[in-house]
Amino acid sequence: MALATLTTKGQVTIPKEIRDSLKLHTGDKIEIIVTERGQAVIRPVSKKVDDMFCKLRKPGQKTVSLKEMDDAIRNRIKDSYK
Repeated sequence: MALATLTTKGQVTIPKEIRDSLKLHTGDKIEIIVTERGQAVIRPVSKKVDDMFCKLRKPGQKTVSLKEMDDAIRNRIKDSYK
């Protein structure tokens, strides 16, 4: 169990073991949810783009250029207005 102290300004420092467990870093956003039982749940709410880089790529998937993406979007829009 990790303990934290509330300051007179209402601030709390999240203990290092909790920050490490949640992979929190300086500038990260967290959400604090109060449950019906009066418990507070802390969870990270956002990730940096760098953390998500290449997460959506599937092995064997063809790489597509920006021009090809723009052309595909343009064609899809044209098709939807026919």
